[in-house]
Amino acid sequence: MKVSVDRSLCYGSGECVHRVPSVFAFVEPGYGAVLPGREDTDDDPLIREAAEKCPSQAITVAE
Repeated sequence: MKVSVDRSLCYGSGECVHRVPSVFAFVEPGYGAVLPGREDTDDDPLIREAAEKCPSQAITVAE
């Protein structure tokens, strides 16, 4: 699956980073982002949960 963060929607709550720090990180000026090389990943329920729980709905998970 492919995971991405829409920076135009993200307001930096940090939910994704706290839930899956191996995939998400904070970038300046404090927004969530997918770590380089982690955009394509196995189907992971924690990543799906991070997308569902994102308060700004900025995370997209595609097959």
